[in-house]
Amino acid sequence: MKDITNIEFRSGSKEERLPGFAPDFPYIASRAELDKYIGRFVPWHWHKTVELFYVESGVLEYNTPKGKTVFPAGSGGMVNSNVLHMTRAGSEGERNVQLIHIFDPSFIAGEPGSRIEKKFVLPVVAASQLEIMAFYPGDPAQEEVLALLRRSFSLSEQEWAYEIKLREVLSDIWVRLLSVSAPLLQEEREAGSSDDKIKMMMIYIHEHYPEKITVAELAAAAFSSERECYRVFRDCLHMSPVEYLQNFRLQMACKMLAKGRDTITAVSHACGLGSSSYFGKVFRGYTGCTPTEYRRRWQDIAKLRQESDSFL
Repeated sequence: MKDITNIEFRSGSKEERLPGFAPDFPYIASRAELDKYIGRFVPWHWHKTVELFYVESGVLEYNTPKGKTVFPAGSGGMVNSNVLHMTRAGSEGERNVQLIHIFDPSFIAGEPGSRIEKKFVLPVVAASQLEIMAFYPGDPAQEEVLALLRRSFSLSEQEWAYEIKLREVLSDIWVRLLSVSAPLLQEEREAGSSDDKIKMMMIYIHEHYPEKITVAELAAAAFSSERECYRVFRDCLHMSPVEYLQNFRLQMACKMLAKGRDTITAVSHACGLGSSSYFGKVFRGYTGCTPTEYRRRWQDIAKLRQESDSFL
């Protein structure tokens, strides 16, 4: 299981990039410490893979177009294929640690067009009304899912037939997930046009954020009107397109400050935020500190981690 403290995007599609994901075994496991992420959150993203997770400690907040779901320690959940989501650490007093299975639906379904895919996998991954599922202690059916999740993360890659055992336990979880999600699967499905449009506009922002971007240009990227652009951002991300653009630029600035040595002015211009005085003002409003203070804080943290790793 790999420890991760940041997110990477694919060029072009801007889906999350998953290092170590192999065609002959489309699965990876990770241990995410949200407190070590810059800003203590994972920005809006999506991936074709399914995400099954268990909260080991702390509290996590998952945001999707339909709203926020809170996961305390001991709970778990599933994020469906291609669902937009953003994760934030919700606890200040303890570490926020999450164990995650990420796998392509074919890992369970087998060959495309198989009976298993048609009967048991596609009904879930194609259900637009099923963005995210939560499993909490206290409900017998959900307790069973949580027990299997805990067991699944105890498997070792060094065990004989590890791959088969892993697929077996994930398949068992999937069967129970189908049962728990049955009422949701009966609901009327929603059209996916807004979801497609928001992704196209997000991709445009991710590729052009250093430049001046108008709402008209953003709408044109998704073959939409400006009015539709505002509606889609409000419905899917609960903010305006201008707010998302500003937040994304500031996220990129945070990353550059934490990991690079460019001047504050250079970072400001590279992220499309203009003069250093304006950058300092909006940056303080976003993070609560100046760019210089932010850089010092995160680079000190990185130095302490390196010293800790070398000591171990």
